[in-house]
Amino acid sequence: MAEFIRADLRGSRFGRVDLSGAQFHAVDLTDARFRGVYLHRVLMRGVELVDVDIHGEVESLTINGVDVGPLVNAELNRRYPDRAKMRPTDPAGFREGWDILERLWGETVERARRLRPELLHESVDGEWSFIETLRHLVFATDSWIRRAILGDSAPWDPLDLPWDEMPDTPGVPRDRDARPSLDAVLELRHDRMSTVRQVIDGLTDESLEGHTKPVEAPGWPEPRSYPVRECLLIILNEEWEHRLYAERDLDALEAHGT
Repeated sequence: MAEFIRADLRGSRFGRVDLSGAQFHAVDLTDARFRGVYLHRVLMRGVELVDVDIHGEVESLTINGVDVGPLVNAELNRRYPDRAKMRPTDPAGFREGWDILERLWGETVERARRLRPELLHESVDGEWSFIETLRHLVFATDSWIRRAILGDSAPWDPLDLPWDEMPDTPGVPRDRDARPSLDAVLELRHDRMSTVRQVIDGLTDESLEGHTKPVEAPGWPEPRSYPVRECLLIILNEEWEHRLYAERDLDALEAHGT
């Protein structure tokens, strides 16, 4: 166990570091940046949260005795009425949710097409570019639909892009230097979205409550059985959240482009 007492660690970088169980007392985290960080069961006392911007999953977050998770979710549902439909409970609900995502992504892609092509490779505030976002969604579909549900042990395309914190895995591509055109990525994306459509259109009450068969090969997700419902909910969540991120970054890119 390392101890840093009255140490000056300003500007330090921590990558793939395990700080579980660590204790912070009288620590200055001004201007700190956290990305891909797990904060499960964190206890904070005597903290000051001023001008803090948080994007991520918020559940069971208690601030000054108030669980703000439900408040955040209620406000997000108010802002985005279709958001609540991303947690369907039956096959018809999944079909409706996918209809919504196809429509919304169509609008977002048309908005992106109005930008100069080079801007679609530009990162905003260290986030994925627009094209990298599309590549990641292809990876998500390949992993949770083609691998987990359909049983393809190695479904990935060379343009698939896992999340940055995922450990390197044999057979799973991760080419951050690739610069494919929007049309090339959209061709791949349309193919994968059609696969999701086929799976969802074929859902029955029985199949929705079923489990996948383990795929005995290295890759992601890990080779074990998963509830079909869980796999589909992951896809709906990925599609919904990453479109919001894309729309947010397109705002900045449009301002930059003009």
